Amino acid sequence: MCRWIAYAGQPVYLEKLVTKPENSLIAQSLRAQEGKTETNGDGFGIGWYGSRETPGLYREVLPAWSDENLRNLASQIQSPLFFAHVRASTGTATSRDNCHPFRHGNWLFMHNGQVSGYEDLRRELENELPDGLFRDRVGTTDSELMFLLALAEGLQETPIASVKRMISRVCRAMRERGVAGALRFTAVLTDGDNLFGFRFATDKLAPSLYYRQDEEGLNLVSEPLDSKDDQWLPVPPGHVFIRDRFGQIEVRSLDIM
Repeated sequence: MCRWIAYAGQPVYLEKLVTKPENSLIAQSLRAQEGKTETNGDGFGIGWYGSRETPGLYREVLPAWSDENLRNLASQIQSPLFFAHVRASTGTATSRDNCHPFRHGNWLFMHNGQVSGYEDLRRELENELPDGLFRDRVGTTDSELMFLLALAEGLQETPIASVKRMISRVCRAMRERGVAGALRFTAVLTDGDNLFGFRFATDKLAPSLYYRQDEEGLNLVSEPLDSKDDQWLPVPPGHVFIRDRFGQIEVRSLDIM
């Protein structure tokens, strides 16, 4: 699976989380401590907000640890809200279009998890996209498809409710197809103001999710960036993490049946 980080707060250089910490995202791309796979070398991406409404995006198929462009960008780009992701493919091709984060208008989305039986479900789920969102489908991953399905469910107006409806839709398709495996969904999305982190699985193996608030801002991560374990709080399985535009934090149950 994958590893990712999200930050919101005072503007900081991306390197503060991507390359500098002892367990930085670059370090996790080589030796993840809590992921299903230790190495995450199937591409990477960063997305950040600046002075424009639409976020910037840089994605590449090289392993994150070997791309000097990533290190140079991370040392120069300063942002109050950014995402970074290193990918371990669960079956789809290693291509730039399949690297996270995914962008749609002012929204960013990235994911760590899997949809069991995805190849059997893919056509059915893609057919449920309205024409406009189907045209926006450029990659082949389950992650991008779930993002677009959430948009189809009303993400712009009701982010949490739309993600719940999307998860329920995917679970229903899995049941109808007789898929025995699990849906695992740990993801983060933002409209540039509010940030939402989700941790859910149909079994007991929801991918990890932690957060820490310090004097500069919020870190929401797949695994802690350092050994200060008492400062990192886990988001429980079956819950959504919310940071609103005013910096207020809430963790609530998703209540998905």
